[in-house]
Amino acid sequence: MIRRKTIEPRADAAAEPRDGGVQSVGRALQILEILAEDDEGYRLSDLAVRAGLSTSTVHRLLTTLEKRRFVQFDRMESKWHVGAQSFAVGATFTRRRNFVALAIPYLRRLRDQTRETANLAVVDDESLMVLMRLDSREIMRSLTKVGGRLPMVASGMGKAVLATYSDDDVNAIIHRQGMPRLTEKSIIRASDLFRELETIRRQGYAVDDEEARLGLRCIAAVVHDSCREPLAAISVSGLASRLTEERVPVVGGMVRDIAAELTAALSGATVQAQDGN
Repeated sequence: MIRRKTIEPRADAAAEPRDGGVQSVGRALQILEILAEDDEGYRLSDLAVRAGLSTSTVHRLLTTLEKRRFVQFDRMESKWHVGAQSFAVGATFTRRRNFVALAIPYLRRLRDQTRETANLAVVDDESLMVLMRLDSREIMRSLTKVGGRLPMVASGMGKAVLATYSDDDVNAIIHRQGMPRLTEKSIIRASDLFRELETIRRQGYAVDDEEARLGLRCIAAVVHDSCREPLAAISVSGLASRLTEERVPVVGGMVRDIAAELTAALSGATVQAQDGN
């Protein structure tokens, strides 16, 4: 039996101000965000429930977006999807960060050496946005897709970046974002996080030890710019049964070294781990 996915209103569905035309723009963008959450697309009625809007309002907005090719309608399945123009606009974000194309061979080498999925992400609004993912040829479960977001305190790439911040900056992020318990292994105490950040600074790489999703491990390191500021983070992610505790230091060294190579290739300052491992 095919299970119908549960559709719940977004938390921000009713939070928009009533200010005429701006409200319509906000609602249209909200619909695009919802469509981007699920590659399977949405039926009109489900999309209306998810957005917290009437079906007539959603249909009117979809029709306008379809004319500009920001959404498209699959008549076979009666579902709405993100359209080609959304990709064209979004691709500008990646092109503006010209390091992405340069990072591809480094990510490919990282994937091939570890036989795990390689990822590239940047910080955006105090979370990690995934810009690129080269999938492993092994059986895997992905934590997120390209364009998806990862929490700072519960992801390997997020913790790698946090390790470059001052304690005051980390405390400010904790205050604003909290420390949610995503799994039984999530770090939920600031003192524990700060101890781990010290370890990350010494060894040059961070580990998400099933903190975001049980059964998945992620090993990450930071790519710096010429001012020694964190430009991005790279990582490998895979099943904990393959990325075993014994294998973590070896893979961690690979991730750290390739991040340093990419930093140098981008004319950044090569950053060494404090203990030289």
